[in-house]
Amino acid sequence: MEPLTNVEEIDFQKYLQVLQRRWLPAIGIFGVVVTAASMYAFSLKPIYKAESTILINKTNNTASLTGLGENFGRIETLTIEGNPLETQSKILTSVPVMQEAVKALNLRDDKGKPLGPKDLANQLKVNAAKGTDILQVSYTGDDPKKVAKLVNTVVDIYIAKNIEENQTEAVVARKFISKQLPASENAVRKAELDLRNFKEKNNVLVLQQEASNAVNVISKLEEEITKSEGELAEVTAQVQKLRFQTREVDSQQAIASAELSQVKGTQDVLAQLQSLESQLKLERTRLQPEHPTIIDLEEKVTALNSLLNQRSNQVTATTNTLPVGNFQLGQLRQKLIAELVEQENKRIAIEKKIAKLSQEKLNYQQRARILPKLEQTQRELERKLKAAQTTYETLLTKYQEVNVAENQKIGNARIVSRALVPTTPDGPQKKMILGGAIGFGILLGLITAFGLDLIDRSIKTVKEARDLFKYTLLGVIPNVTKKSKNGRLPEMVDSSIPIVTAEINQFPLGDAYQMLQANLKYLGSDKQLKAIVVTSSVSKEGKSEVAANLALAMAQVGRRVLLVDADMRRPVQHHIWNLTNAVGLSNLIVDQHPINAVVKEIMPYLFVLPSGVVPPNPIALLDSKRMTALVSSFTQEYDFVIFDTPPLAGMADATVLSNLVDGTLLVVRPGVIDYGSANAAKEFLNQSGQNVLGMVINGVNVRREPDSYFYYKKESIEQYKQNNMSRASVLAKRNSSGRS
Repeated sequence: MEPLTNVEEIDFQKYLQVLQRRWLPAIGIFGVVVTAASMYAFSLKPIYKAESTILINKTNNTASLTGLGENFGRIETLTIEGNPLETQSKILTSVPVMQEAVKALNLRDDKGKPLGPKDLANQLKVNAAKGTDILQVSYTGDDPKKVAKLVNTVVDIYIAKNIEENQTEAVVARKFISKQLPASENAVRKAELDLRNFKEKNNVLVLQQEASNAVNVISKLEEEITKSEGELAEVTAQVQKLRFQTREVDSQQAIASAELSQVKGTQDVLAQLQSLESQLKLERTRLQPEHPTIIDLEEKVTALNSLLNQRSNQVTATTNTLPVGNFQLGQLRQKLIAELVEQENKRIAIEKKIAKLSQEKLNYQQRARILPKLEQTQRELERKLKAAQTTYETLLTKYQEVNVAENQKIGNARIVSRALVPTTPDGPQKKMILGGAIGFGILLGLITAFGLDLIDRSIKTVKEARDLFKYTLLGVIPNVTKKSKNGRLPEMVDSSIPIVTAEINQFPLGDAYQMLQANLKYLGSDKQLKAIVVTSSVSKEGKSEVAANLALAMAQVGRRVLLVDADMRRPVQHHIWNLTNAVGLSNLIVDQHPINAVVKEIMPYLFVLPSGVVPPNPIALLDSKRMTALVSSFTQEYDFVIFDTPPLAGMADATVLSNLVDGTLLVVRPGVIDYGSANAAKEFLNQSGQNVLGMVINGVNVRREPDSYFYYKKESIEQYKQNNMSRASVLAKRNSSGRS
């Protein structure tokens, strides 16, 4: 059998580091829980418990004896899952019951005031015994006689109110029915009146018979309409035939032609017109169209046509001119025109008859369509009348029943056992409380420690930083806070920033920076490093501190070092070295000041160039040809140049300047940078193709890191802190004596 592979081992050291980081809140939570539980347990007094049981009858068995049936006095649930015992338990702890108990026992609180009903209800426990109809009523207190008396008093009050409630139910029902009877009687009368008004308004006798008659009438009307439409088709065909024979468009035109033929002189004009047209036709065969004879004949023909048109307009009284052929009517044509007029009148009469029959048919159809709705409305009114009559009869019957029920004095509950005076205390279990508090405190402390560590998304250890960035680790700077200055440092150094002393080999901080500068020296075996950029992912990681200390460490070994404050957004190097920032790098780029006039010598081999006046657009200055020339000049004049640049988050200053130097040194401070910012910085460096020389882990808590990360022992750091504290106290005494 092959062994299991890819099994993740439990990293106990990781969990111990979490507890080291979060021990204070974990111990605090544990102490609070245990202390609170201890104070609570020892403050408790012996308590006694008294209990009484009540049997709940879901049905009133005596109700059937009075003729009221089983429903009266019955306890029912409102929902399927509901339990009547739960309802009765709520009634037992209701405000009226509690008020009477407080009044009967004269119960008072610690201040001597009458105990509130809600307070008593909260102290009283009412539980339903599983699988039974029994309620268990219990009360706990420090006086055994008092608790037994209180339980019995509450139970007695509940039983009395249960009986009173059943009687009240009958009284309320009788009063309610008495008020509802007149309204129910009026509802019956109103329903009868509505039904009668509906029948009178809609002429309703028997709706089914009316619907049958409507169908028969509609059928007969359809037959008459069909017959009339046939006659209309026959007459229309005859009219069309007569129009064709008389050459008339319609009957009005035929009448106009007949009248026009009877006008005096019309036939003479027609005879002259026909004679001239014949003569014109003959002359056109012999003469040219321009001949005077042809022109004269055409003018006469035109004049006669105009005369006939005028007479036609006078007869028809319209602008429509009749054809000349209609002016000459024979006896046969006159007869046909007369017949056409007769048939046209007959056709109009048939059309009117059809329209009248269609309207009657439409009226019957509309009536037939509303008959189902009328029938439905009638049935609804009849149902309302029947319902009102049934309700009225039911109320009369119930009214007689509740009169009998008022005299009943029977409840739904009875006492099974009364509360006895308890002889032994019921609690508390102090040892159990303390044991549970200790276990809960440990668990809550662990949850708090790991929860806080899980919420904190910052990088916490050197290992996490190395695993995330995967850059070469060039140095680990311990977190050492100095309380005083060393006498060998220049007085211009600001003590708020940790600066290594001249005794660089005696202290772990100096050792760390010496190891860093040595690693940088031997990093470029092929090509010696001359200039680097020191930056960080976010602010407050100590990149300016690392740049200043690295420059000082290199100067201590005899290398001419120029520290350039290229952070023209938030410069700090002039604060570290207590310099003025009136002129600096920005002035060298813009105003082209002499380099020697701006660079300040802090100590032998160490030179500092402040940032100068903060410009509106630092990127434009760093990405200029002047800056390129300055970098080249710096590398020629000094052994090593260190540029302190802004963080990578949201700013491209370090990226622009990295292209002008040999590489970038990334400063990472656990506890300050989180995983999101670190991933963003790493991705930005990779995408921009920067030459990252390595990284420096700054501000490391040596107590929480393995010894393998350091080139010195942790005891030396503790000794270093103690020496600083002693030195700080001596200087403080000297200063106080000097003032006096």
